[in-house]
Amino acid sequence: MKVGIYDEVSEDNATRMENPPEFSLVVPCYNEEESVGIFYKEACMILEKMNLKNRAEFVFVDDGSSDKTLEEIKNLRKKDTRVHFVSFSRNFGKESALYAGLLKARGTYTATLDADLQDPPSLIPVMLDAVKKGGFDCAATRRSTRKNEPKIRSFFAKKFYKIMKNLSNVDVVDGARDFRVMSEKYKNAVLSLKEKNRFSKGIFPWVGFNTKWFSYENIERTAGKTKWSFWSLFVYSLDGIIGFSTKPLVLAALLGILSIFISFIFLMFIIIRKTFWGDEVQGWASMVCIMIFVAGIQLSVIGIMGLYISRIYTEVKSRPIFIVREEE
Repeated sequence: MKVGIYDEVSEDNATRMENPPEFSLVVPCYNEEESVGIFYKEACMILEKMNLKNRAEFVFVDDGSSDKTLEEIKNLRKKDTRVHFVSFSRNFGKESALYAGLLKARGTYTATLDADLQDPPSLIPVMLDAVKKGGFDCAATRRSTRKNEPKIRSFFAKKFYKIMKNLSNVDVVDGARDFRVMSEKYKNAVLSLKEKNRFSKGIFPWVGFNTKWFSYENIERTAGKTKWSFWSLFVYSLDGIIGFSTKPLVLAALLGILSIFISFIFLMFIIIRKTFWGDEVQGWASMVCIMIFVAGIQLSVIGIMGLYISRIYTEVKSRPIFIVREEE
């Protein structure tokens, strides 16, 4: 068991490297004490049907849960040596949990999916076949519908994917999930990207390779409540846009140029009015509106630049993506 920064191979990992499993399931968990056991039973049935019962492993990542998630995982570990886990010192976020799980996984093929069964394990057999036999490096999933999801959340989610498609340099598929099955080559490519502000929905398509997509209807959680609030999703979407596009900076520059152009037109108007009609004191309300408009543009431009600078600040500090409290 290792405590501290996850920057070296543990004895447990060293043993698993000598006899690596064929298939790894990476499962990020945050306050999922009700879901972990249900997920484990479901996944075990699928692995048995695939004849992978003795050639697979579970890698649970406890993202600093405040409930009994880690305790539930440890109970599974006592009963099943295929179960391994990494537990963070605090909540570092799902992106860090995915990265840690991929580092821990030793399978020739690796799947990433949630513990709440919104990512149906029943799709794993066809996804794995696509990678093993279909000539694909990755099998990815997307939700074809957002049934039972709040309408306001669905609306903004669709707008986000549309904005990402127009602004970013990667093809982020509408409804894309982090539920994927990937080859070792694909997994290593994802791990080679070590930025602190991670956005997997952008990282996955950025590394390239051949990807086969599978669609399924939205599935409700099997237990517990979602940990994603509207605000956290908004901040996450900003990470995606800023992390994979510089077009907002171009937009900020264009707004500045547009502001100068509009100001020049108003200046010409004032000169012409002074020349032909005199300079009566009027129009103070419109001038105030113009000043507020220009100030708003300036603040927006500064804000956009600030977001990019803050990401540079985070990267330059080089703090670890996560810190491990314990692992097995």
